[in-house]
Amino acid sequence: MVTTSAGILLYRTDPDGTVSALVAHMGGPFWARKDEGAWSIPKGEFDPQVEAARDAAAREFREELGVDPPDAPYVELGTFAYSSGAKSVTVFCGDGTGFLASDADRAALVFGAFEMEWPPRSGRRQSFPEIDRVAWMPLAEARPRLVAGQRPALDACERLTRKM
Repeated sequence: MVTTSAGILLYRTDPDGTVSALVAHMGGPFWARKDEGAWSIPKGEFDPQVEAARDAAAREFREELGVDPPDAPYVELGTFAYSSGAKSVTVFCGDGTGFLASDADRAALVFGAFEMEWPPRSGRRQSFPEIDRVAWMPLAEARPRLVAGQRPALDACERLTRKM
């Protein structure tokens, strides 16, 4: 069975003309010391029988970052399957120019949390943030840092922004 997720990929055009994306570093002890392949588009699981992908993407953005996504037109970039075949993510792309533009804006975010047993087999449960930070990164810089299954969404964003 395939796990379905939906997310929002915000982009902006920097003053030098470079296109950047807002990406999130995954939280918790497994990702704490990792950078490459440890970032994600703000996204989460949903049941397509119960909720529309666009609604789920906005809900998950809000849950993970603690703020509503910007009020902007969004384009569905597509649904991207992870190489394992066990997951897919439908990604919506929108212009985030001016959104979370400063370090202070990003530092003020209150991230969603999850619980897990930690340390493993200890019987103790601890709470960790779903994501521990967000950053605007040029697409070329974000690509190796993003989870491999989401990298095609950056390619689609790049194609979209070239047409604008």
